[in-house]
Amino acid sequence: MIPLVHQEVVKRHAWMQDEEFADVLAIANTLPGPIATKMPGYIGFRVSGTLGCINAVLAVILPMIIAMILMLGLFSRYRDVSWIHGMGQGVVPVVMVMMGQLTWDFLNKSRLALGWAVSLIMAGMAGGLIYWLDIHPGLVIGALLAAAMLPRLTPGKAVKEATR
Repeated sequence: MIPLVHQEVVKRHAWMQDEEFADVLAIANTLPGPIATKMPGYIGFRVSGTLGCINAVLAVILPMIIAMILMLGLFSRYRDVSWIHGMGQGVVPVVMVMMGQLTWDFLNKSRLALGWAVSLIMAGMAGGLIYWLDIHPGLVIGALLAAAMLPRLTPGKAVKEATR
């Protein structure tokens, strides 16, 4: 999808230069969530403000939503047909590989930002909270996001803050 967005934004409509598009792509890659909505949302905002952002995001997600509803309806109606059932079972390994790749990408980004030790400790703690203590993953993710937004204290600042 990125080459399609590039073609439309840079070459066809000239809303951005290649360097600006590369910056948007780099920023979109660092943020959580699907890049297919982040990039058009930002580009739409840049071209036409809030209304442009809403329009761009809707233009990207509505066709996907409609296609998914139609395909799910067809799949539900014909799921007892053997080759349809087999096709549904064939998706499971693909999803597992994609989830594994996503996990590896997140772990690698965390390693680059925090180092292996902190990344593995955080992953272990999150896994423990989710699987052993049965805490909802959304709460764990929310807590991690809140912790990431806390102001960072350098060792010198921490001592000054503690002695006040």
